[in-house]
Amino acid sequence: MRPALLAGFAALIALSPPAAAEPAAKPQPKVIYLHAGQLLDQPGKPPRGASTVVITDGIVTSVSDGTLPAPAGATTLELGDAFVLPGLTDLHVHLFSDGDPMRERLEAATRDREDGAYLAALHARQTLEAGFTTVRDLGGPPRGVRALRDAIDAGAVPGPTIINAGTMISVSGGHGDGGGLSEESYGAFAPHDYNNLCNGADDCRRAVREQIRLGAQVIKFAATGGVLSNVAGGLGQQMTSEEMKALIDTAHSFGRKVAAHSHAAAGTMAAVNAGVDTIDHGTFLDEPTIKAMMARGTWLVPTMLAPETALAQARGGLLPPATIPKAEAAAAAERQSHALAIRMGVKIAFGTDTGVSRHGDNAREFALMVRAGMTPMAAIAAATVGAAEALGREASAGRIAPGMPADIIAVHGDPLQDVTRLEHVDFVMKRGAIIKQVR
Repeated sequence: MRPALLAGFAALIALSPPAAAEPAAKPQPKVIYLHAGQLLDQPGKPPRGASTVVITDGIVTSVSDGTLPAPAGATTLELGDAFVLPGLTDLHVHLFSDGDPMRERLEAATRDREDGAYLAALHARQTLEAGFTTVRDLGGPPRGVRALRDAIDAGAVPGPTIINAGTMISVSGGHGDGGGLSEESYGAFAPHDYNNLCNGADDCRRAVREQIRLGAQVIKFAATGGVLSNVAGGLGQQMTSEEMKALIDTAHSFGRKVAAHSHAAAGTMAAVNAGVDTIDHGTFLDEPTIKAMMARGTWLVPTMLAPETALAQARGGLLPPATIPKAEAAAAAERQSHALAIRMGVKIAFGTDTGVSRHGDNAREFALMVRAGMTPMAAIAAATVGAAEALGREASAGRIAPGMPADIIAVHGDPLQDVTRLEHVDFVMKRGAIIKQVR
């Protein structure tokens, strides 16, 4: 065919109107009518009796008293006499640690980062099935936890919503210095694995930016020594006040909240005065430190389960000898310190340090909180509305209310009478999807 004729055909095709396309069918919304025997939709306020929660495409659209019949096309989810409440939040977990130090030591020579990713995904599912629909992961491989966070958000793997730190920032030789005691371990890995270490205010600013570059949504730093550290001695203050202030100010300038791993009162006071958002552990608290926390609105995340677990592991020979005196001191002090903080009225948010203990056992923390002086309602509020406020995510966690994601759990029995009911969650929904339902 001649070129001129080809050009004419092309022009005609370009001018021809496209064939009318069939209009795409508009997808019908997925509507669920969830019937609860009792409903604690706003922890801290009295529970409601029989109630109906309407969920549309994973979002709560209404909460009503009584058992309302579902219209045609909607799904009815009948939970009978179950006690329904918001999904729980744990502000201190380590999904890349498995809560089994002997296993970790035995497998250390053969466990790669890829193995850690599979373990973390398993731990995420265990956590979600235990009723925790949101967690703050405070220490794991920065890119690994970022990838897990995004995979869960995309629906590729089941797990709680993750708000992630990267690696805990520490001074050299401090609790977060993972280099061990050998010269070879430092020389071999320093260029890649030690971007979390800082010395001096300017270097600590750099360390914060490094963790943010790697995907951190929250920053964690070691204000004091730690129980499980085999490098640093004692539990006293390790990072200087100037380093803390530089670190916290930098994180806040990037819109990140900051958590301080802190045991000794001096380190806690320094972190509070520097503007930290949460004190995690707070093992050795005194009245001046607690008053400073209350004045500045600093949250305490007690992690009461951690020192008791660590003490049992240390005495059982599962941890290095250097950890035993620290574990004993922490376990002896934490009950008194946390009881004092509760009596004085400091703001409490729920956290466990799971990864020291086993994943899926997070709810054991509730009984310890009640033992320390909290009411069951206050403990539940700490794991819902309180934790959401500490995260700055009141609009997406902690309540069952119109416009909120449908993160909902249910138990048999009344956890306001027996908080250990939360250790056996029968129903878990995350964003409208049923994750677990025990019939």
